[in-house]
Amino acid sequence: MKEYELVHEIKNSCPNNQMRDIFFDEIECENPESWLRQKLAGKALELTVEEGSGGTVTIHAVVDGMTEKYMFIPI
Repeated sequence: MKEYELVHEIKNSCPNNQMRDIFFDEIECENPESWLRQKLAGKALELTVEEGSGGTVTIHAVVDGMTEKYMFIPI
């Protein structure tokens, strides 16, 4: 299993509020996209996956109409 630090950002959709909710966690998984699909099962979901340098995986998600960003950073 690979270990990742997960940074999860949720954009605030309220007018005049530019703040974001940001959460941090450590997870173990083989495939970040599969892990996220399992975590969000049952929700309307659109994913865009970007693989960056050093093994970082960034997933932009629209979850039930809300824009979220998940960054999986190898530990």
